[in-house]
Amino acid sequence: MYGQNIIAGDRGLEALYQLKIIPNHVVGDFDSVSPEILKFYKKQSQIIFHTYNAEKDNTDTDIALQLAIRLKSSKITIMGALGKRMDHAIANIHILKAALEANIPCQMIDEHNRIYLINKEMTLEKEKIYGKYVSLISLTSTVEGLTLTGFKYPLHDYTLPIGTSLGISNEIIADTASIEMKNGILIVIESRD
Repeated sequence: MYGQNIIAGDRGLEALYQLKIIPNHVVGDFDSVSPEILKFYKKQSQIIFHTYNAEKDNTDTDIALQLAIRLKSSKITIMGALGKRMDHAIANIHILKAALEANIPCQMIDEHNRIYLINKEMTLEKEKIYGKYVSLISLTSTVEGLTLTGFKYPLHDYTLPIGTSLGISNEIIADTASIEMKNGILIVIESRD
């Protein structure tokens, strides 16, 4: 598509190879991609490679996200970032904050989840959410003035602290539902079993 950048992070090249997709950019230390696949992509002259030392401060996903922000993306979708390693999955959710601060809509998706951060009011359409459940988790120490309407479990002007499971597995019961907040950052997870 016109204006679309595909950024692959290291082992992400293997998924793109199976799908026969050529990315615009590839970032990483290339410690987890097979040598054959890396060789194939290195032959593609239109790809810009960004090579980093394996002993770096940021993960490949973080580096890819920062590149997407520098490229002034209008929206960002991250795939393959919720794999087997919980440390990487948690960090990947936290790095979404950089896109939020840059005012770029950013989501992380896999087969069962769509995850994104919000710091202001939003409306969800029941027919367009990713699954049956909508979970809200505070990323900041608190989310103040949280009001939920159109949900099975509504809230009014509630302070949601970090470290609670209160916001897990809510459901939209109206055609649309709204999330309002006065201060803080929420992790929103639309999920299906």
